[in-house]
Amino acid sequence: MLNVVIFGAPGSGKGTQSARIVEKYGLNHISTGDVLRAEIKNGTELGKTAKGYIDNGQLIPDALMIDILAGVFDGFKDGKGVIFDGFPRTIAQADALKAMLKERGQEVSVMLDLEVPEDELMTRLIKRGQETGRADDNEETIKKRLVVYHSQTAPLIDWYKNDGTYRHINGLGTMDGIFADICEAIDKL
Repeated sequence: MLNVVIFGAPGSGKGTQSARIVEKYGLNHISTGDVLRAEIKNGTELGKTAKGYIDNGQLIPDALMIDILAGVFDGFKDGKGVIFDGFPRTIAQADALKAMLKERGQEVSVMLDLEVPEDELMTRLIKRGQETGRADDNEETIKKRLVVYHSQTAPLIDWYKNDGTYRHINGLGTMDGIFADICEAIDKL
């Protein structure tokens, strides 16, 4: 199976490129945000527990997030693999994901790092906010999100380099050009 972690700062194009990867390679897509919203909406026990943390302004513990993702992963019976979008975000989560996959005889095949300069990220996110009305796409919130990304999430780059699954993708250029670079990285596996 092909298990892909798509990685990058907010505004790097993860969602856009994930959809294209899913279409071309027939992968299942796990977006942690979508999964959490579905668990909460469906009133599952995990969803109720997650909602308790969210309602109190707390982050969901890694163990709970892995339990939720494992349930979704195990629900895919006929897929060719999975793309993880928005997870992992910390080294502890990467360790937990690796262990969860190993229990199932799986592993991360590749981590695709969509690298985009910060000034371009800011431009993209502000434009997205204007087009979609998304409340968190304003300059002040974007700056905070980028600080969190650089302090907590960017260290995963070295973790995946050490794991041997890291692939750099230049996130600047046309959507088709970036996708071609992604396909080249995946097709080399």
